[in-house]
Amino acid sequence: MGRPKIPRKSTAIDMTAMCDVAFLLLSFFILTTKFKPAEAIAVTTPSSVASKVAPDKDVVLVTIDPTGKVFLSMGDDKNDVAKKEALADAIMKSKGVTFDKQKFAKAHFWGCSFTQLPSYLNIPEENRKGNALAGIPADSTKGANEFAEWMSLIKDAYMGGHMNLLLKGDNASKYPAFKSVIDAFKKNDLMKFQMVTNPESIPTGTELWKKTIKGEKRDE
Repeated sequence: MGRPKIPRKSTAIDMTAMCDVAFLLLSFFILTTKFKPAEAIAVTTPSSVASKVAPDKDVVLVTIDPTGKVFLSMGDDKNDVAKKEALADAIMKSKGVTFDKQKFAKAHFWGCSFTQLPSYLNIPEENRKGNALAGIPADSTKGANEFAEWMSLIKDAYMGGHMNLLLKGDNASKYPAFKSVIDAFKKNDLMKFQMVTNPESIPTGTELWKKTIKGEKRDE
């Protein structure tokens, strides 16, 4: 007697539940994603072939915009906030100005003279744009390098700790602006700092490219 043939049926999977989960996840990511805001200080950094990554802790960043205005910023973690508060106390004590220390510590960057700090901190964060700010006075030729005093107070705030000093300048910035900043570094014995650049690949055929191909270690 022959074996009866059982008809084969294709397997059907109900995807409705999986589609619901996919849409829920998509909605969650859309609602929770934080888009990077536009930079308050627009800077186009020069390109370089350096592969060294800039540090992200204990950072003091000096920014020079296309017009030569100078801005200062520090990190936002717990240790950085403590140093910002110590810096605020030192400024109020040495310069005789009074301002909100908490606002000072929460500021992403500073771009004014000491005397203008109270009014500067009253400007809403979203309205603090580099092109509308005066910047920190740093003109060595006019004897108004107040930036050197800022660096002195920041150095004192980091006393006993390590400070990673970064300098970020625009391609269009003129030499005198960089010279004033570096003069302020020298005045405070801050001889080690890193330039922030836009990394690019090493041009093929150059001596640096040949050394890299051979595996030779190069200076950063």
